[in-house]
Amino acid sequence: MDITQDIREVLGSNEAFAGKADRLSEDDSLFDMGLDSFGSVQLMLALEERFDVEFPDSLLNRKSFATIRAIREAVSTLICRDAA
Repeated sequence: MDITQDIREVLGSNEAFAGKADRLSEDDSLFDMGLDSFGSVQLMLALEERFDVEFPDSLLNRKSFATIRAIREAVSTLICRDAA
């Protein structure tokens, strides 16, 4: 499973990133690129569905969704936790 590519696909389905998700670096600020609070909730729900995880309250913050790298780290943590 390529988590980063899956994240890019989920981002690409978000209106703010349609057609741009593949051009983002792992450290580009998603909020600077147009992600807003409503979009971040949509993103979270789509990520939960794609990876079959649930974001705990401790990860429901701006930092967790700031970049592709941050999202990958959060999702990886959740996948590993759920597998244990």
